[in-house]
Amino acid sequence: MPDRDETNRPQTGTPGTDPSGTASSGDGPGVAPDQPSFSEQFRAAVQNAGIARVAPGETPSGRDLLGAVGGVRGLAESILPGLAFLVVYTITKELVPSVVIPVVVGLVFVVLRLVQRQSVTMSFAGILGVAVSAGFALLTGRAETNFIPGIVINAVWLVGLLVTLAVRWPLIGVVVGFLLPANEDGSHVDWRADPAKRRVLTVATWIWVGLFAVRLAVEVPLYLTAQVELLAGLKLILGVPLYAAVLWVTWLLVRTVFTRRDDPAAV
Repeated sequence: MPDRDETNRPQTGTPGTDPSGTASSGDGPGVAPDQPSFSEQFRAAVQNAGIARVAPGETPSGRDLLGAVGGVRGLAESILPGLAFLVVYTITKELVPSVVIPVVVGLVFVVLRLVQRQSVTMSFAGILGVAVSAGFALLTGRAETNFIPGIVINAVWLVGLLVTLAVRWPLIGVVVGFLLPANEDGSHVDWRADPAKRRVLTVATWIWVGLFAVRLAVEVPLYLTAQVELLAGLKLILGVPLYAAVLWVTWLLVRTVFTRRDDPAAV
């Protein structure tokens, strides 16, 4: 959950190596730098996600919410390709320009980031999604198949979240745990020992289940009945706006059971 800049991690190696991983003594073969564990990689990913804009226990602000969706540029990159499809298809009813123009819009954003020497990771991910969707539509010759990748992604998220709930490791709990300092044993699972925290984080996960379920409940029937313009319009509404609303509710819920980080009694 979907988010923006890369985390700069210091490059550390084992004793006797330089930053390139070559042995400094010359007495033996080079020793490869330490590889981050899966836990470290997952925590880095979590800290780049939108939910990490507000630490557990902190009060969210409008600026935090804007940052979580990538700022003004992030909003533009998320909304304009879909809006371009809706406008062009509504006016022309032509498939090719309707799916090609959003790809061009996405490419413009990638080029702008390259020119300004900014991270293009999210822009590349966005243009890849738009291009794959366009490919589906062009291969089938049906405008509604432009939405198949998005529907599949929502279904995968829905199933994944339900699995975490079924095994009693709600995903929002796992994510919030990794936003907090590790225990002495390096784990991030203190929340599981607190019934109130576990209950709230489970509820928060169910809310995210609701987000993906609503998207599927709205989009799948419209896809099956080929109501392309309505599907494109509602997809925009159920995208960033609904994501931002659910993220805000998640922050408020988490805040009820976590104290501020700068509080001496903070968990």
